[in-house]
Amino acid sequence: STFDVAVVGAGIVGLASARELVRRHRSLAFAVLEKEQELAHHQSGHNSGVIHSGIYYTPGSLKAKLCVQGAALCYQYCDQKGIPYKQCGKLIVAVEQDEIPRLKALYERGLQNNVPGLKLIGAKEIQAKEPFCRGLMALDSPYTGIVNYKQVAQACAEDFQEAGGTILTDFEVTNMEMARESSSESEDGLKYPVVVRNSKGEEIYCRHIVTCAGLYSDRLSEISGCSPEPRIVPFRGDYLVLKPEKCYMVKGNIYPVPNPRFPFLGFHFTPRMDGSVWLGPNAVLAFKREGYKLFDFSTGDFLDAVMYSGLWKLVLSNLSYGLSEMYRACFLSAQVKQLQKFIPEVTVNDVLRGPSGVRAQALDSDGNLVDDFVFDGGSGEIGSRILHVRNAPSPAATSSLAIAKMIADEVKRRFDL
Repeated sequence: STFDVAVVGAGIVGLASARELVRRHRSLAFAVLEKEQELAHHQSGHNSGVIHSGIYYTPGSLKAKLCVQGAALCYQYCDQKGIPYKQCGKLIVAVEQDEIPRLKALYERGLQNNVPGLKLIGAKEIQAKEPFCRGLMALDSPYTGIVNYKQVAQACAEDFQEAGGTILTDFEVTNMEMARESSSESEDGLKYPVVVRNSKGEEIYCRHIVTCAGLYSDRLSEISGCSPEPRIVPFRGDYLVLKPEKCYMVKGNIYPVPNPRFPFLGFHFTPRMDGSVWLGPNAVLAFKREGYKLFDFSTGDFLDAVMYSGLWKLVLSNLSYGLSEMYRACFLSAQVKQLQKFIPEVTVNDVLRGPSGVRAQALDSDGNLVDDFVFDGGSGEIGSRILHVRNAPSPAATSSLAIAKMIADEVKRRFDL
C-alpha cells in the first residue's frame, strides 16, 4: 500500500501517463486508482473513436502540438501492439458559399500545425471520395483515422502492469491528506507522507499524486486544497446511428465547417471500427456528470452546474444555439435535416437513436470554454505534491500518448523524481 506516485483515474490519459512514468522510472513504485470496476469506462469508452489530425486548433497551442504528435504516436503504438485501426480520412465540407472563406482559413491553420497531406478539393473530387456527399468545396485530411480507444487504453494498462505497476479498481478517492505518522520505518522519516482514502475507508500511502480525473478533475482539486477553477460542466452528446443496410453511404469522416460563433463542431458522420456509422453528436447540458441517458439526474451535479455563474454567462451568450440543440435532441427529423445538407439521401427512416457520451467541459468564471489543456498543482504540504490534469478536452484520446510524455516531464520537474 505504499507507492512513489499514485495516478488517480484509469481513463486513456491516466493509463498512458502511468505507462510513460513507469517506463522512465523502473525503480519506483506506481499505482493507478480507479473508482469503477473496469478501465476506460467513461469519456475514454464513450467517444467517437476518431484519430484527429490537428486541423482545428490554434497554432502554437498545446492542443495543436499534442494532437499532431499524439496522432503519430497513436498510429505507431497501434502498429506495435496489433490494435486494429483504419486511416479512412476526413472531409470538412462547405455546403454554403459563405463557408468557403472559413474552410480556406482552416486549411491554412492545418498547414501551420504541420498536419500531413491536407488539400482543398472541389465538388467532383468530393463525390469521387464520398459518392453520396454533396458540397461546394472540402478540406481533405487523409491522415484522420478511427480506432477503438478502449483497446488502446487496455494495452497501456497491460504495459503498465507488466512493468510492475499496480492498478486498484473500485477505489473512489474521497480524501487526500498528510499522514500523521510514518507508514515506513525508513531512516529518512516520512518516506510516504500522503495518505489517499477511498469511499470504503481503505487507504494507500504515497509520495506524490497525479490526477487525471476527467469529469471530476475540479472536485479532486478541491479535495486536495487546490483551486476549484476551472470548473467542469458536463455536456451530453447524443448520437444517431445509420441502419446497417444504409452504412454504404459513408466511407470516411464527413464534418461540417465549424461556425466560430458556436462552441462545438456540429453534426458529423463518423464510421466506426465495427462497421457502424455514428451521426452527431449534439451538445446539451447533462444533469449528471456521468449521465448518459436523457433522464439521468443527480441533484448535487445539477446544483453544482446551475449555481455556477460561468455556466449562465455561457448559456446567455449562446442562447439561440442552446435552444436549437435542445430542440434537435427531442426531434429526430431536426437532426436528420442537418445531415441532409451533406447527404441528401438520408431520411428519418434510415437512422436510429444511438449511444451518448458526456464531455467534461471546463468553464472559467467569465463563461468562456477553456479551450486548451490545463495542468496545475498547488501550494502547501499536499498541493506541492500533486499535479492535476485539469482540462484534457477532445482531442485528448488522440493526444494521450503525447500528453503522457508531457505529464512525465512535468512530474520529473515538479517532484524531482
